[in-house]
Amino acid sequence: MLGSTHGTLTTDSRRARVIACGEQRPGPAVQDRVADLDVSGRPLCADVPDLTRFFRPRSVAVIGASDTEGRPNTGITRQLLDWAARVGARVHPVHPTRASVFGLPCAASVAGLPGPVDLAVLLVADPLPLIEELDAAKVPFAVAFASGFAETGEAGAEAQDRLAEAVRRSGLRLLGPNTNLNAFERFRDDLTGPAIALITQSGHQGRPVFALQDLGIRLSHWAPTGNEADLETADFLSWFAEQPEVGAIAAYVEGLKDGRAFLLAADRAARRKVPVVAVKVGRTEAGARTAASHTGKLTGADDVVDAAMRQYGVIRVDALDELQDTAALLARARAPLAEGVVVYSISGGTGAHVADLATAAGLRLPALSPQKQAELHQWIPEYLSVANPVDSGGHPVGDRRGRKIIDALLADPGVGVLICPVTGPFPPLSDRLVRDLVAAAEETDKLVCVVWGSPAGTEPAYREVLLGSSRVATFRTVGNCLTAVRAWLGHHRFVADYRSPFDTAPRTPSPSFRKAEALLQPGRQLSEHAAKQLLRAYGIRVPREQLVTSAAGAVRAAGQVGYPVVMKASGAQLAHKTELGLVKIGLTSASQVRDAYRELTDIARYEGVGLDGVLVCQMIEQGVEMMAGVTHDDLFGPTVTVGLGGVLVEVLHDAAVRVPPFGEDQARAMLGELRGRALLSGVRGRPPADTDALVEVVLRIQRMALELGAHLAELDINPLLVLPRGQGAVALDALVVCR
Repeated sequence: MLGSTHGTLTTDSRRARVIACGEQRPGPAVQDRVADLDVSGRPLCADVPDLTRFFRPRSVAVIGASDTEGRPNTGITRQLLDWAARVGARVHPVHPTRASVFGLPCAASVAGLPGPVDLAVLLVADPLPLIEELDAAKVPFAVAFASGFAETGEAGAEAQDRLAEAVRRSGLRLLGPNTNLNAFERFRDDLTGPAIALITQSGHQGRPVFALQDLGIRLSHWAPTGNEADLETADFLSWFAEQPEVGAIAAYVEGLKDGRAFLLAADRAARRKVPVVAVKVGRTEAGARTAASHTGKLTGADDVVDAAMRQYGVIRVDALDELQDTAALLARARAPLAEGVVVYSISGGTGAHVADLATAAGLRLPALSPQKQAELHQWIPEYLSVANPVDSGGHPVGDRRGRKIIDALLADPGVGVLICPVTGPFPPLSDRLVRDLVAAAEETDKLVCVVWGSPAGTEPAYREVLLGSSRVATFRTVGNCLTAVRAWLGHHRFVADYRSPFDTAPRTPSPSFRKAEALLQPGRQLSEHAAKQLLRAYGIRVPREQLVTSAAGAVRAAGQVGYPVVMKASGAQLAHKTELGLVKIGLTSASQVRDAYRELTDIARYEGVGLDGVLVCQMIEQGVEMMAGVTHDDLFGPTVTVGLGGVLVEVLHDAAVRVPPFGEDQARAMLGELRGRALLSGVRGRPPADTDALVEVVLRIQRMALELGAHLAELDINPLLVLPRGQGAVALDALVVCR
């Protein structure tokens, strides 16, 4: 591996916190700054607990300590004693019926502790009665191992709620319940370099990352968050991002307790340029919402999690081996000097295969210049390809030519990464090859990756030479190598341009909010006419239209709007008008308008649909049909969606989602994620669409989500017609459901 370069809310003063907006500042740990709340009253800065005395306590109380062999608490007590000795902490056993435990004097209760305690470990079945005692003793941290809480069902969840409420009333911070001893593992202290900090909700799932120490990769902390009645993933993520020894954070997440807190923590890590790699289970989980709009049906809960992580640079992987390899590379590799990847092997077939996979993974494999190819052909036969991938043919690897080839590739200014797949041990060629790669890696600032494909992994070339190097990134599979390299390049690209959206999030309501507030009807769906008034309030263009209540009024309106016109029934609780035959398009005469009015009102009476009138609308045809809107996610709150609209929304489900706040860069990135984005560029002779106007609409919708999120269950604009470049975008239809 390569070396590293590397308004919060007011809280109780005993719950020492770090302000996490921008760089950490000296002075009081807690400040009351109204400016650190957004327009909806939500925090704009991570509220970071100072966990120093959790991980490095001066004194530890073990409540329920035991030294009776065969009892579970005895093994835990013994491990805690060993851990305390390593971190230099005093241990105070607590047990009501014992005078001593493992030779240490035992207090009968928390009140009988001989002095201040930084951390209390609760080896009891019900930690709730102890919370008040620990609070009275001013203990800042506690760990509850007990199970039988939210993981067991409704009764357990109620018990956990009672525990969480007791902790909230206290000055205590609690890890657990249903956690384990992972925080008190023996970490190797002979390893150097940037470390991985680990967060897991299931302790066993962190074992593969913990085992990286056996490969020479340093771990600094492990936070097993359990049920997260109090301390949660976001707390540890924020604090780990502040620790100078942490080069990357690896996380196994089953469920997020607070979406906003997680985003603020991820923002904190992005500001500090600390990479976060996460496995988040639940990719196949169906969205649990029932929605009247297309917007609400397009994205499930996991789509929102995925988008939120991507917004803040969290690298999501699927498997634990990917978590291992990606976190290890990101923790220890320097920033790239170039993004070009060169694949070098002793077999043309191997090189071509890996090059195909790398290109499919989104990596850039530039063709080497004619001059560089001529240089390589000094040592490689002319009949072999050296354009990229580079095929040495094997034999040059076995002598001095092998090192010269590697040095020449690393000297190319367009190459930032050298990937060398070794499909299996083939001494002496493979042994000489890896020795040359390790030696070259010591003399370059570029990333050298080796994929050692042997299933055994017992060969000295692997165990001693490759794993003995802190400068070579060694992988066992090509897939994991490419995943890690792509994540590494993407992370550095992301943090180089990162500007926290929380810094520019609105803090006070806009004038548009004042107008919109009067239009909202709590618990009701607005008519299309009212919904479009809401859009107008936020500067979103709608067609010329008039609401009429008679056939004669419809004819007058059509003359004023201008033929041809569209006529639509307008009424609250009326979601999908087309399906009921309540839309008429392309009307070109007064007689057609009169007939359409009568037909629309007749259908409405037959269907039992209440109307506030009939809309006579300007007909606009030339453009790309998109959709955009807002839905409410249980975890993250209001979210913004944009995608292909019209009938395609039902067929393709091609949409992108973001969690506000976000800026123009993210709005444009949403369009780039759409499979049908080429439609906006102009296809089959059509002019390019006004993507700037579409981006502006998305940002205005985001403002609505931020300001009206507490009142807005759903907003669906479909179709949103994006006109040719320079002509804007028009919301042809809109559905709004109020909370």
